[in-house]
Amino acid sequence: MAKIRSSNLGYPRIGKKREWKKALEKFWSGESTEAELLKETKKIRLEGLRKQQEKGIDLIPVGDFSLYDQVLDTSVMFGIVPKRFQNNGGKTSLETYFSIARGTKDAVASEMTKWFNTNYHYIVPEFDDAKPFLAENRLLTFYKEAKEELGIEGKPVILGPITFLKLGKGYKQAEFPQLLQAFLPLYIQVLQELQEAGVNWVQIDEPIFVTDLSQKDLLEIKQAYEAIAKAVPEIKIILQTYFESISSYEYIVNLPVAGVGIDFVHGDSLNDLCEYGFPKDKVLAAGVIDGRNVWRQDLESKLGLVETIGQLVDKDRLIIQPSCSLLHAPVTKKTETTLDPIIKDALSFADEKLEEIVLIVKGVQNGKESIADKLEESKRAIEVLNNSKYRTKTAGQMNADALNADRELPFAKRISIQKEILGLPLLPTTTIGSLPQTTEVRKQRLKWRKGDLSDREYEQYIENEIEKWIRIQEEIGIDVLVHGEFERTDMVEFFGEKLNGFLVTKFGWVQSYGSRCVKPPLIFGEVSFDKPMTVKESVYAQSLTSKRVKGMLTGPITMLNWSFVRDDIPRVDVLNQIAVALRKEVEELERNDIKIIQVDEPALREGLPLKRDKWDEYLNEAVHAFKLSTASVENSTQIHTHMCYSSFGDIFHAISGLDADVISIETSRSHGELITTFEENTYDKEIGLGVYDIHSPRIPGKKEVTENIKRALKTIPANRFWINPDCGLKTRQEPETIAALKIMVEAAKEVRNAQLYVQN
Repeated sequence: MAKIRSSNLGYPRIGKKREWKKALEKFWSGESTEAELLKETKKIRLEGLRKQQEKGIDLIPVGDFSLYDQVLDTSVMFGIVPKRFQNNGGKTSLETYFSIARGTKDAVASEMTKWFNTNYHYIVPEFDDAKPFLAENRLLTFYKEAKEELGIEGKPVILGPITFLKLGKGYKQAEFPQLLQAFLPLYIQVLQELQEAGVNWVQIDEPIFVTDLSQKDLLEIKQAYEAIAKAVPEIKIILQTYFESISSYEYIVNLPVAGVGIDFVHGDSLNDLCEYGFPKDKVLAAGVIDGRNVWRQDLESKLGLVETIGQLVDKDRLIIQPSCSLLHAPVTKKTETTLDPIIKDALSFADEKLEEIVLIVKGVQNGKESIADKLEESKRAIEVLNNSKYRTKTAGQMNADALNADRELPFAKRISIQKEILGLPLLPTTTIGSLPQTTEVRKQRLKWRKGDLSDREYEQYIENEIEKWIRIQEEIGIDVLVHGEFERTDMVEFFGEKLNGFLVTKFGWVQSYGSRCVKPPLIFGEVSFDKPMTVKESVYAQSLTSKRVKGMLTGPITMLNWSFVRDDIPRVDVLNQIAVALRKEVEELERNDIKIIQVDEPALREGLPLKRDKWDEYLNEAVHAFKLSTASVENSTQIHTHMCYSSFGDIFHAISGLDADVISIETSRSHGELITTFEENTYDKEIGLGVYDIHSPRIPGKKEVTENIKRALKTIPANRFWINPDCGLKTRQEPETIAALKIMVEAAKEVRNAQLYVQN
């Protein structure tokens, strides 16, 4: 009988209860040694491998585990260490590895940006004057570890050469072929060493193949994989793609590899397969379980999908797997002991997705009757949720289509009204929103959640923190203040706890960047406004000062993109439900005399479809939802928004279309490169380009900040420019935050005085 195999593409590295995060931060703070860190993370890594083994996965990935980021791992493996960090010419030390990601006192961290259209951030490789060499074959190390420790014949995973180089910076497009030729021998060396060790399967990740590729790209891809195939004929390579259907499908699936991994959840892969077929000499690794969402799969439907695929591809050449790495899913739902059973039964986290994969394989292999009870169970769980009170439309729910989504006056007219009312100086200073959340803040929140603090005691503590930081901001001389968001956990999770239709889990963590983990809320039902969510703290902060305090909200597209969204209705319908709910909160803030309201959209760019022909629809929906949230305010109320770590050139016109009065954007880690977008395009509203990096513990020098400001002012008029850090300050320590903000304000005042002199 033909045998179908199961596979996984990657497993969450953070541990069931974020043990990985705790181990990293303990090491960074000097509370543990390097040996202790490596011992603890090995334990977490082996636990993940053991789970996959026990679930019955045939092809278990090794090498997907990381101490920070898999792209950074690839850079370091090939000796790509920026010149500003010490490089001993051999294996990179752990200290240097973390310095590249986090920066040092004397060196700015490497740029960080979003991994395709996810909320995961990778460290951008820097290829300036690259002289790559194989510093360490980490795949071989992890392969041997899995085999020796657990008896697992693992499937090493490596980021492919095309994707790796395309995601990097520091070279001209015309130099790409030469750069590729410099790296190919190193990739081949890695694969040859794996081949000599007896490795059967290797997964080479090339997600860039789902984006739009040129004919030149395709030729370079073909030449690269022909060279690899010739050098390592005995190893079976699965060319793995995900997040969308493959561009240039016929070309890619005919590359000289043993198998191709295709995402059958996102995009139109089934249509491609039906129309163009699949090579008879290759294995198809079919991603049929959604690796990026948390909802239980309809196993009956998935079996039907696999049966359709099986009519086009012989079953002994079929592998069943998730659509992408399970890095993007929480570890297990077993720890969610307080959820309503209706919702919990309809969930599937990483561990449960592995079980679904194995069940599908069993069902196809042995017939539906072999898993009849599981088929009925999955069907019933989904139906119960879909027919529950949670998904019944609320009576009298506002129709988004009937609401005005345009401000009364255009920006050019309303900005003069705002300037007169707000009375801000030239080059006003502000922060993005959050201020340091110390260990003590988190302890007090935990005590309150456990019932060890009363509501009033906790509110009093938060008010004390707000007052302390209002005074600090006044003393530093910041012009527009923030209340600090000490009452908030995460910028989406906080609202997820307060809006109808959202739910926050207890342990549903996923990695965002570095040790930073977030708990994306579940959007499981109809979203609607319940009661004011941010007004109390904003009004209290404003009562403490004569300066203006910004109201702080998370925008609708970010709340959608950073949540696990119900999959039974179109995403745009959910987006507009969120927008209408936030509109009511904006109106509540304005009603309470909060005249500057920031509606953050850091996830707008990351949600951009990977294929350009889908961009317009997405951006139009995103712009409409943002305007729907903010358009009802008076002309005198100033709307701000914030975005970070994105390729803004791609969405420049959409940014303008948001019609926000002020937008703040990260520019520090990219060393001012984002300013080129505004050098090449005319932006007619006010803007703040982040003048120092908050994701690094280093304190910037005043000269560095001043230079960032001056470069921006070559392009942006001083009367439209704001000065701010590049992102929120929640993760930073108090002393470094105060020191950095003082430098920022001093630099702003110096440049302001010079600008006033010039203007006079």
